[in-house]
Amino acid sequence: MTDIDSLSGALQALRVSTELIEEELKLPLETLLAALLEKKKDAAVEIASSGVLPSLAQVLRSSSPLSCQVALLVAEMAREAAVREPCIEAGLVKVLLPHLSSTDQEMLLNTGRAIGRICFDNSFQQDQLVQSGVVPRLVSIIRQYPKNDPLVNVCLLALCNLADMDSAREALAEQGVAEVLTFQLKRAPDAERRHVILEILGALGESDTLKLQFAESGVPEALSEMIRSLQGGSDPHDLCSIKIASNLIVSLLLGDESMQKCFGEGSGVVYQDVLSWLQSSNTQLQLSGALAIANFARNDSNCVKMLDLGVVPHILTLLEQHVDEGDVSVQHAGLSALRNLAIPATNKVRMLEDGVTERIKSLLRSDMPPVQFKLLGTLRMMVDGHEEAALVLGRDAVLLTRVMEWCEAKDHAGVRGESSRLLAALIRHSRSAEVVHAVAKADGVRHLISMATSEHVIMQNEALVSLAIASAIDIESMKEAFRDSELLTMLKEMLEDPVGAIEVKFSALGLICSLANSSVMKEELHSVNMKESLSKLAEHSNSKLASQAISILASLGDSS
Repeated sequence: MTDIDSLSGALQALRVSTELIEEELKLPLETLLAALLEKKKDAAVEIASSGVLPSLAQVLRSSSPLSCQVALLVAEMAREAAVREPCIEAGLVKVLLPHLSSTDQEMLLNTGRAIGRICFDNSFQQDQLVQSGVVPRLVSIIRQYPKNDPLVNVCLLALCNLADMDSAREALAEQGVAEVLTFQLKRAPDAERRHVILEILGALGESDTLKLQFAESGVPEALSEMIRSLQGGSDPHDLCSIKIASNLIVSLLLGDESMQKCFGEGSGVVYQDVLSWLQSSNTQLQLSGALAIANFARNDSNCVKMLDLGVVPHILTLLEQHVDEGDVSVQHAGLSALRNLAIPATNKVRMLEDGVTERIKSLLRSDMPPVQFKLLGTLRMMVDGHEEAALVLGRDAVLLTRVMEWCEAKDHAGVRGESSRLLAALIRHSRSAEVVHAVAKADGVRHLISMATSEHVIMQNEALVSLAIASAIDIESMKEAFRDSELLTMLKEMLEDPVGAIEVKFSALGLICSLANSSVMKEELHSVNMKESLSKLAEHSNSKLASQAISILASLGDSS
């Protein structure tokens, strides 16, 4: 008898069998299973289209001794995408589900594989599975048989396919799944198992509730331990595991409570490991380390503690390694970490004393806009509220020359904006004649005037305030640029703009007030008829704004 004849005979026997008599069914089932296991061409499609699927469903429904064999048969058939829909239509998923409560591990394995393959890449069926309570059952099976690797693997793959669904994530949160996954991660026999677990953790870690559950269940520590065990090798699978795990730790640190738990006042295992990543030769770990430090530095207490523990030199050394043709992402992340660390006022003083501003200036030679943008933002944070830092940087001719170049950056508006904001910050926080003179000499005043017309109110205000301070300190250094840029006409338009922001008008008045104290500029204010604009503003509905306009009018009137 040929293989085709044998298969046809078995299918005919199943079709005509009206009663589920084990002796009658056993041989045809074995024949069909053999055809599938031997990868006979089109065997799965032929079985599915032969009309025997209802009979298979009936066997599974009756909890026959043949159920385990039928589940295996369905699992092997469902390797073929073409038979999955017929299996669903025949009700096989529905009759397979109760078998996930079996105490027979082989039955669980075959059932899990069958359901997993039938429902693969079918979001409707996967949602139905979740609604039917499959998630708690899968977690329970892993708990019951944690060392049955084939069975654990099937359950993990199923959870991996479901983990992107909100309903599945909610169900998993209720199951305390973190402990189960942590245990399996620690005993994962190969990279494939590791990656499945990491993928589940990654999908679930998007939830703040689960971030905290993970932190309390030791997931970050387990990930750190795994990274430690894989470091130093060159196997691409291990390197991939390191990348996924370190990214996942960074993600878990986005939750405030989970981050604080991992920090452990600076003595947490995860924080200590993150410090070692900064010194690793693995670029991915360097990147994750810098991003993790930036995440830890989200409150003043942590920032001060990290400075006490000496994190800054490690970040600076890392940045210096990547200055020339280094990794842009690492530089960007390192600067983000420094910027966050510089937010507390006490840290600014200490970072200046430790030579931070001097060392990060080596990055001024970077040609990469993302690095330039982040460097400017970091320097601006360093001088924010810190007079001494603003003095040091504001008198640095090399820095100012580079900043002027970036103020002209044609292809990167962010770099242009941050360059101008740094110039404004140097003047605002130093209030120094030396800095004002240095900025004017470097031709920075015109960039501040341009910034005053920005579409962003915060930038307009910063520019106008810095110009007012500079005018009060050293009008002689400023007046030429003011004339060339037609600043007074611009200020007049600002005051008269019917939709202009109130705070911008206030800042513009502050600058006009400063100019009115200079005899030279006072004449020019008269020449553009600034009084007319101020008179209109004196009737503004905002009483404070009107009052300031009246005060400046009086000042200008004194010289009439």
